[in-house]
Amino acid sequence: MSTNKQPWGNTVDVEFSDDIAFVYFNRPDKKNCMSPTLNREMYATLHALELDNRCKVVVLTGRGAAWSAGMDLKEYFRETDQEGDAFKMRIREEAASWQQIKLRNHAKPTIAMVNGWVFGGAFTPLSSCDIAIASDDATFGLSEINWGIIPGGNVTKSVADTMGQRNALYYIMTGETFKGQKAAQMGLVNESVPADQLEKRVRELAKVLMGKDPVVLRAAKEVFKRVRYMDWETANDYIYSKSDAAFARSGGEFRGGAMTAFLDEKKFKPGLATYNKDGSKKKSSGSKTPAKAVKPVKKTSKK
Repeated sequence: MSTNKQPWGNTVDVEFSDDIAFVYFNRPDKKNCMSPTLNREMYATLHALELDNRCKVVVLTGRGAAWSAGMDLKEYFRETDQEGDAFKMRIREEAASWQQIKLRNHAKPTIAMVNGWVFGGAFTPLSSCDIAIASDDATFGLSEINWGIIPGGNVTKSVADTMGQRNALYYIMTGETFKGQKAAQMGLVNESVPADQLEKRVRELAKVLMGKDPVVLRAAKEVFKRVRYMDWETANDYIYSKSDAAFARSGGEFRGGAMTAFLDEKKFKPGLATYNKDGSKKKSSGSKTPAKAVKPVKKTSKK
């Protein structure tokens, strides 16, 4: 939990468990709405976790009954209305720096564990997580239209990229709410599971991600997020460059061991399992002898 040497404070908290960092929006009395203070603490927290050896996967979730109810209307809007333009731009920059930049491009895999209310501005960090798992009873809503503004802070961009034109426009224009299973059907989250299975499913998924080569896993998600906006020729060159760079940075041990396990020892099927370099007897540091394969964890069935 929090200490003076750690960057999180009263509005953000972190718990470490089995190499997972559970990062909490920690304003349960305010439905975890995002204030300027929370935005600053969240950036510092995510930044620190990139180099924290206790963390291999980041799970973003909320204390209490909400994931996050969006931006704090009092602290983020009303209390800054009379401030100068430079002050307002700084507040917006602090929100974007963690929601749209640090979280979206985090060095480690990120999972949104959606446990309750998700409104307005919360759609941006939700979409910035690599993977999202929701509780069936989670409640989502683009409520901005209900109080006279448009979805800002790149919320509109977030839902356009994840929910598709018809769904995004419908909920932007009506302000209606929807539940976890509908969010999964639209692609806003990957899966929706019963509330009592939410953490179990997220832990299973985190374990799967931990089994991959971390350098290649990071490169794979970076490549996806970049090539979506490139033409085919540029994307082709970029992908090869990133692939070569990832191979050089990782040393190729994971790939080499997997190739040997598949081609020579016939004990690994890459289409059906993840290579596990730690599952065999220890060899010399230069050995490429592979280890056993680990079968993927089966998904929890939906209702």
